[in-house]
Amino acid sequence: MIIVMKKGFDENQLRKVLERIVELGANPFPVSGREQTTISVVGPTHEIEERAFLGFEGIEKVVRVSKPYKLAARLAQAQPTQIKVGECDIGDGSFLVMAGPCSVESEEQTLRIAHAVKKAGATMLRGGAFKPRSSPYSFQGMGAEGLKILKQAKEETGLPIVSEVMDIQQLELALDVVDMLQIGARNMQNFALLKELGKVNKPILLKRGMSATVEEWLMSAEYIMAGGNSQVLLCERGIRSFDNQFARNSLDLNVVPILRELTHLPVVVDPSHGTGYRHLVSPMALAGMAAGADALIVEVHDRPSEALSDGPQALLPTDLDQLMLKLSQMGDILGKRVQTSQTAKQNSEGAKQNKVA
Repeated sequence: MIIVMKKGFDENQLRKVLERIVELGANPFPVSGREQTTISVVGPTHEIEERAFLGFEGIEKVVRVSKPYKLAARLAQAQPTQIKVGECDIGDGSFLVMAGPCSVESEEQTLRIAHAVKKAGATMLRGGAFKPRSSPYSFQGMGAEGLKILKQAKEETGLPIVSEVMDIQQLELALDVVDMLQIGARNMQNFALLKELGKVNKPILLKRGMSATVEEWLMSAEYIMAGGNSQVLLCERGIRSFDNQFARNSLDLNVVPILRELTHLPVVVDPSHGTGYRHLVSPMALAGMAAGADALIVEVHDRPSEALSDGPQALLPTDLDQLMLKLSQMGDILGKRVQTSQTAKQNSEGAKQNKVA
């Protein structure tokens, strides 16, 4: 159930509506947009009739939501969700790139690649300190030591950090270092972890499960949002198909415009995991932008033959240079501004000056 407030309502009217929702045994989640304020009513809404709100001043209409996800539904929020990460703005109509190695392998390797991706124009640094691997004998990441290296990379480059956590213990270790917490495909339905993510004040990059439907994916986002954290980004990273001879997964770009219809949350595309091969990453990255994504997350390694994980799908720094140029050119065609490490800094400095003024 969604309650849409009238323009010009006052705080007393809103308070009375919120109190009424609680009296009815449900939980209210108000969202104030530029043009409209809505209240998502979550709980036993099947027991609540619309007439329960008759006579309340300030209410424009009460709408039933047939979807099982309420907070993530587009009806819950008229304007797209915008998320601030460091100097980066995601969901504001612009486009940005998160880039870096699949795994933190050493201090020297991570710092070398971090400076390369910043030079290319990426605005966020991705890197795995904890790695979920199919084989127990594969490299599992550097753990806490990897987080220390990522912190150093952030201090040297100024790039916000995106890194994966797989359980609550890792979450506690990562909170002081990581700016955006990534939840991988294997943990999309780790509900205990999702509930904990609802309690933190950090953006969550929620990757789609390898065989997850769109509704299952959105319900996982709902777990986080129902816990109080509305800073969720949805990342399409490819789904399993019957033919993996030529690509690691099938990158489902259909889902980008589908999500635009269903939800207000930002959409990110991962063409590295979505394809598994370097020569496919850039074409599918451009396709992701054309489909309407807000951002890309790509893997970069300057010595992919030596990489401890996912070397075949990692772009070389020179590849990222070329991709950033092509994204800028496509952005001109689409009327979409591409954020870079340089423009993000300028925007941040301009905002600070305006605040002082």
